[in-house]
Amino acid sequence: MMRSVLPSAGASFVVSLPSEEALHRLVVDVASAVEPGDVITLSGDLGAGKTTFARALIRYLAGDASIEVPSPTFTLLQNYQLPQFSLVHADLYRVSSSAELAEIGFDDLPEDGVVLLEWPDRAGGLLAADRLDISFTLAPQRGLEHRDVRINGYGALAPRAERLATVRSFLDQAGYGEAERRRLKGDASTRSYDRLSLGGDSLILMNAPRRPDGPPVRGGRPYSAIAHLAEDVYPYVAIAAGLRERGFSAPELFAGDLEQGLLVLEDLGSDCIVADDPPAPIEDRYAAAADVLLALHGHKDLPHSLPVSGSTTYSLPRYDMEALLIEVELLLDWYLPRLNVPVSERMRGDYVAHWRNALAPVIDADLTWVLRDYHSPNLLWLETRNGVARLGLLDFQDAQIGPAAYDLASLLQDARVSVPEPLERALFDRYAKARAKADPSFEAAAFARSYATLAAQRASKILGIFARLDRRDGKPQYLSHIPRVWAYLQRALAHPELGPLRAWYGAHVPAMETT
Repeated sequence: MMRSVLPSAGASFVVSLPSEEALHRLVVDVASAVEPGDVITLSGDLGAGKTTFARALIRYLAGDASIEVPSPTFTLLQNYQLPQFSLVHADLYRVSSSAELAEIGFDDLPEDGVVLLEWPDRAGGLLAADRLDISFTLAPQRGLEHRDVRINGYGALAPRAERLATVRSFLDQAGYGEAERRRLKGDASTRSYDRLSLGGDSLILMNAPRRPDGPPVRGGRPYSAIAHLAEDVYPYVAIAAGLRERGFSAPELFAGDLEQGLLVLEDLGSDCIVADDPPAPIEDRYAAAADVLLALHGHKDLPHSLPVSGSTTYSLPRYDMEALLIEVELLLDWYLPRLNVPVSERMRGDYVAHWRNALAPVIDADLTWVLRDYHSPNLLWLETRNGVARLGLLDFQDAQIGPAAYDLASLLQDARVSVPEPLERALFDRYAKARAKADPSFEAAAFARSYATLAAQRASKILGIFARLDRRDGKPQYLSHIPRVWAYLQRALAHPELGPLRAWYGAHVPAMETT
């Protein structure tokens, strides 16, 4: 049983644990919410279950129930290199002064790891203000193994604690409370995903809390509103249903709390359209992905408004000039500052003017559903299905009405996978020839210009996003993709119609040197 209260200290809820199975579910819930840099404190009397919980959590995060997890009562600190992050398990029961903490290096723990701390009251002034505290109390009157556990989220972790309670309540009410959960590897998104296993079935839990508005950046509106980014799961539900109705393999919805941003979805597996390390395109699967776009763009009656549930509908926004320009300005706002290149108002004005001129001929051409992130991380291979259904589609909640060439450029200039130029050309020609055969009004030359323009727009945006992920969000791993995106940008800017943009980039935008 779980109930939620909100004291002044932060978010808090109480869990009643009558058994080992209930303890395991709590371990999984906490593990699914842990992020690098978190501090988790374990409070309670001797024998209340702190070390038992810590041991189970470490084994779960390690994905190995057999690893030895000794109590750090005598060593004080125990280090673990887990698949997603490092973890320090500390026990301060024997510590009597802050000087002892300094001696063992407690105030110099890595910021990008997780700290799991027993007896946090001994840490004094060194205890992190942002933390998740799990307090155990024995309840022998209700059984020898019975414990009551209070979880408090302090500071920046208060919303995380509240979300943890919300997710557990949703799973219980939806009938998936007994499911085994395993968190899936995340990306740059604020959403998270767990694989649920229950009764031989495998499903996906999407945890997508409503996106808060950022600061106003233009005309009193935040970036997300100008770029038409989805703020909740309503667009995802509507577009998924619209794709499935037309024979495409978007995940089916089995349960959901749309207001809370929680969905239980069909599991499309993990078979990708790339292989090897580093990943490289599987050519026939990339060809199938291009054919899926061909089929989607062949629908001339795609609606601009889609049903969600009941009488609720969702209208796809237009991928308009304002959205395209605010995206491309990310290069000025993040990529150039990352290289210590000053951006004057004149530079910005010239840049935006060049982009406005380049986009004007293509922005209203060949309009269709633009899924917007149509690239290898969001495309799965479904061997047992046929035709366009062989490709599983993910991450389309930001879809808009826009030029058909955008998604083809997203696929063939994949920011995370190096697509060889001969393969890009071959699949572009495959698409263009098929479009021309099916539609006599299709103009290959105009489509090629649209493709190059939107490929350059997307590459510029991604250079800014990856620089932002490094500088603002502390995720330097995205810098490794920048040389690839830079190379794609040069390919796109080589189009004869993009001469003014090519000259501006040549004069003002250097390549980033990465190691």
